[in-house]
Amino acid sequence: MSFTQADQTYMARAIELAQQGRFTTTPNPNVGCVIVNDGEIVGEGFHLRAGEPHAEVHALREAKVRARGATAYVTLEPCSHYGRTPPCAKGLIEAGVSKVIAAMVDPNPEVAGRGLAMLNEAGIETASGLLEQQARALNKGFLKRMEQGRPYVVCKLAASLDGKTALGNGESKWITGPAARRDVQLGRAQSCAILSGADTVLVDDARLNVRSEELTDIVRPVEQWRQPVRVIIDSQNRLHPDLALFKTPSPVVILRSDLDNQHNWPHFVEQIKINTRAGKIDLQAALATLAERNINQIWLEAGATLAGAMHQQGLIDEYLIYLAPKIIGTDGRDLFNSAPLSSMSQITELQIAEITPIGTDIRITAHKQQGK
Repeated sequence: MSFTQADQTYMARAIELAQQGRFTTTPNPNVGCVIVNDGEIVGEGFHLRAGEPHAEVHALREAKVRARGATAYVTLEPCSHYGRTPPCAKGLIEAGVSKVIAAMVDPNPEVAGRGLAMLNEAGIETASGLLEQQARALNKGFLKRMEQGRPYVVCKLAASLDGKTALGNGESKWITGPAARRDVQLGRAQSCAILSGADTVLVDDARLNVRSEELTDIVRPVEQWRQPVRVIIDSQNRLHPDLALFKTPSPVVILRSDLDNQHNWPHFVEQIKINTRAGKIDLQAALATLAERNINQIWLEAGATLAGAMHQQGLIDEYLIYLAPKIIGTDGRDLFNSAPLSSMSQITELQIAEITPIGTDIRITAHKQQGK
């Protein structure tokens, strides 16, 4: 089906609305909806939080009787099943809309075309595929989990221009400037989980939480904030409850080869036993376990060993590299610890998607090239 310029404008607005839920909707996808009657927007909505009304419900409430005979533009196929809320396809049918345009079909097996089929059976015209790539970008983690059974992993790295993350003695505060550090808080806040290793927690006494006070100009009200789950790989059982990580009362998941029953852990701490490979936590199994717990997107913020292992096993989907205009020199610590390569054909080739100035630094967003 061909779409008009007006169709594209309305769907672009729905995508803009969907972005407003990016800090709060997990494990649900970000969804926006616009209802148009006789060339006028009569209702708008977006999904805010799991268990609360979906985007279509908010838009229909605003449209009221003017939804009858209208066209609904939705960034994701309307759901067709009863979950924590009734099916949106049913709500659209009862409201009397005449047409529904979805940016994409929902890959969730509980929907997967059934929502559009339900609308068709009720005599409502449907179409999909309008601004699909933009819609997919809204929900990279949700789609990765639904389509491949593991979360989307964003690896955050900060380095000097010569690719060093710290001095030889380990000192690293601060390589990047305050604007970049604030940007990191924004990235953490949009993730379902922050993944790190025991070394980072022990050496830096890191809390690995979102400092929401730095972002209140972006997300309001403050009570809508949620802290990502902090996931720590601790195969040698070195963590202890006195660390700063456990002073912030938000969920912590510790992935271990054997459970630690010697400490009294806070109530928000959960230990999960993961199988090992060559004495190390099986990272692929760890990601699959997190996906089973509805973790869509992971913010990997770790030292060179864990980052290197994730990189070497091809488990990183997106590289977010903050480069500071500084030179550390030969003795500095590297971004990755990984096995040496013997041929140029073994090199991982990345495709740069974006280069953005962030204060005094630059942020490079890169992805692994398809088929590489």
